[in-house]
Amino acid sequence: MTTQRPVLTIGESLIDLIATDGTNLTDATTLAIREGGAPMNVAVGLARMGTASAFCGVVGRDPFGERLRSLMVANDVDVTHLHVSEIDETSVAYAWRDDRGDGHFRLVRQADCRLSAAFTIAAVTDLQPAAIVVGSVSTATPTSKLGVLAAIRTAKQLGIPVVVDLNVRISQWKSRERLQRVLPGLLRDAALIKLSVDDAQEAWGLTDPEAIRARIATWNSAPIVLTDGSRGVVVYSAGNSLGSRYPVFKVDAIEPTGAGDAFLSGLITRLIASEWDEMSAEDVRFAMAAGAITTTKPGALAALPTRHEIDAFLPDR
Repeated sequence: MTTQRPVLTIGESLIDLIATDGTNLTDATTLAIREGGAPMNVAVGLARMGTASAFCGVVGRDPFGERLRSLMVANDVDVTHLHVSEIDETSVAYAWRDDRGDGHFRLVRQADCRLSAAFTIAAVTDLQPAAIVVGSVSTATPTSKLGVLAAIRTAKQLGIPVVVDLNVRISQWKSRERLQRVLPGLLRDAALIKLSVDDAQEAWGLTDPEAIRARIATWNSAPIVLTDGSRGVVVYSAGNSLGSRYPVFKVDAIEPTGAGDAFLSGLITRLIASEWDEMSAEDVRFAMAAGAITTTKPGALAALPTRHEIDAFLPDR
């Protein structure tokens, strides 16, 4: 069943160039072309789980831009607010795995930097979405930063929940201090904050879950979901300093790219179905199942699971 009002994801839509025959870009000899960008992945992930979604972003007028639009349309994502730049090419990202199997990325941002406040305000106002989803990547350049902050401000005025997926790509920032100056404005009005331990380490040099929660609590007491790859998930309910820990599902993982986006799609799907009731263990397990399934296929976007796949996966776990 789909929601009448879509979840609106805002930010980068790009092409992932993924190292396929090595653990990193130093020794890889081939790159797989895949569609990506966390906000677009979440939009497609939501649609595959039966939750209506829409995307607001900018691509180039080029084959990659058309490829991204076509894929979203094929997955029933509303692209009314997908814009095309006549100046810049579609953005790309290089992806690889480290020795632990965790994914890493280097972004070459182009057209997505042109995401403006006019674009995002129009999208939020026109769609009146069930929630908006934003991240930190778009806040690394001036125009798109204003676009994201305007979307948050408009959503707050309209009483629309804001979900922040921190998704730090430190290569986009001239310094950690510059990133840190932006984060309060991004996090302050969030109804839900999702980040990884890697995100927190890049942003604040923190890896301890309690220290990460305490840092975020200086701006916002909203629920926090902290993922740590194969090492599990820690969830803090609103204003609670004690986290609930969840071990990962054991699967034969092939590639981690997109697992966090699938996780967030699953979690939002559950929270919208419960009308934003307090997050339950079943909600987290559903989201973790979505992430686990994604790692078992080459992906990112192509590996995002359907609701049927998640429902079939969970009973045996």
